Amino acid sequence: MSVHIRKRIGDLLVEAGAITADQLEKILSEQRRTGAKFGEAVVNLDILTEEDIVNTLASQLGIEVIDLDEMDPDEEILKLVPETTARKHSLVPVKRENGSITVAMSNPGNIPAIDELANRLKADIRIGVSLESQIESFISRRYGLTTSINDALLSLNLTGIDEPPPIDRPLAGSATLIASNENLPPVARLLETIIKRAVDERASDIHLEPDEEIMNIRNRIDGVLFPEAEIPKKLQNPLISRVKVISNMDIAETRIPQDGRFRLLHRGREIEFRVSAFPTINGENIVIRILSGKSSVKHADETGLNGTNMEKVEKVFGVPHGIVIVTGPTGSGKTTTLYTALDRLNSVERNIITIEDPVEYRLPGIRQTQINKKAGLDFSGSLRSILRQDPDIIMVGEIRDKDTAEIATQAALTGHMVLTTLHTNDSAGAVVRMLDLGVKPYLISSTLNAVIAQRLVRTICRKCITKEKTNDESSNENYRGGGCLACNKSGYSGRTGIFEVLIIDDEIRRMITDNTPAGELKRYAVEKQGMTTMLEDGVSKVQSGITTMEEVIRVTADI
Repeated sequence: MSVHIRKRIGDLLVEAGAITADQLEKILSEQRRTGAKFGEAVVNLDILTEEDIVNTLASQLGIEVIDLDEMDPDEEILKLVPETTARKHSLVPVKRENGSITVAMSNPGNIPAIDELANRLKADIRIGVSLESQIESFISRRYGLTTSINDALLSLNLTGIDEPPPIDRPLAGSATLIASNENLPPVARLLETIIKRAVDERASDIHLEPDEEIMNIRNRIDGVLFPEAEIPKKLQNPLISRVKVISNMDIAETRIPQDGRFRLLHRGREIEFRVSAFPTINGENIVIRILSGKSSVKHADETGLNGTNMEKVEKVFGVPHGIVIVTGPTGSGKTTTLYTALDRLNSVERNIITIEDPVEYRLPGIRQTQINKKAGLDFSGSLRSILRQDPDIIMVGEIRDKDTAEIATQAALTGHMVLTTLHTNDSAGAVVRMLDLGVKPYLISSTLNAVIAQRLVRTICRKCITKEKTNDESSNENYRGGGCLACNKSGYSGRTGIFEVLIIDDEIRRMITDNTPAGELKRYAVEKQGMTTMLEDGVSKVQSGITTMEEVIRVTADI
């Protein structure tokens, strides 16, 4: 079916009764204000989901819904439409059969795009509708960085140098907002492509790693680093300079570490990035942390807390004073757990103040403080001042020294709820760590209410999950991901937590006062309290088809 649709997507949605005329006007106003695409504006206003839009358009127009996570077109099909055209109109060609070409579009009412396709392809065009986010991710994954790299190299050959364009310096402590601009120099567009691709792939960090002859790009996805691209050495310095300019760093200084921040508009939302530059023998190594904003604040059950662990945590957060410690290694999800708790505790009746280094996500209604050591604002000093701000709940990003630990315990003694983190392997280890910091045993036993220890495991991709028989003689079955386009052939997509929750009862308080070893504390908690260990919680999630045993063993090997 050759498609020639002469109605705008908004009109189609109104005709279908999916939105009202007033809502359409509101969407169009949002588009004009933000420059977002129609679908982005609809989702940003919480009027419809992407799935609602796609299903309504498919029904209204009598066209198929194309799931791009299930499509794997060959390179010859993709070459029919250049990457620039695909991105401009949010579409991709997916198959050719019987002389016609099927094209997936997020907006099948995009008349100029359809006319342009007809002129370019000189073939019968069959239109299908796909999620805009799927199309953008597909383009990034299949067209890749080749075009951007070649353009950047060509610009260097033509001009001899590719200087980053000048931008206004932000105020101290703020982050530059970078808006997409087709007129950006090629190196700047290359960096933007790298960043947007990482965001679409759900990466938490982007690594720009200089080697002797090339620069490697790797993205950390679900806690694991994946190779993304190899950048020619000639582009290394221009690319790093661009990162440093938008991050408000000194581009002339290459001998010492630097930190910076910037923001980027992508898919109609503002995303913040934290940047670290570190000198190496092959050039500056850049790590860009992607701060995903609202997605970090989850419901408790979304973090992986469930069953008896959830019941224990609910009871602990019902106590208006005392300390709750969340513990685990770097990257184990401690910050997400704390933010989830704060979001749950937040109300107009409570004054909640945080001390963080850095403030990663903004929480409405909560006073958040950024540590600034150069200005003399450290954890202990900030905590002393906060106690004069009449707080009900205090979140201390991390207890790093004796001074901070003692002030936190004093705050808990005087009727405040204190939430904080430590770096220890398990729940009982947090008690030993507090003692090592020099906090008196009686202070710990008097103030500590609970310790939540956690790790993050990758979850099995729901698109390619399969059952398989175990190797033993039982009839048990394991779940695992077969590997598909949606999960980049890894078999995993997303992460969840595995937990152990140590409740400080009267017996454990006595054991703390008596300097009882951590092993005995944990043994008592397991045998007498029925505490579920992280390993046991992980095995439970394996049996439920959430993750695999390999993942659980990987993250609990140090316990």
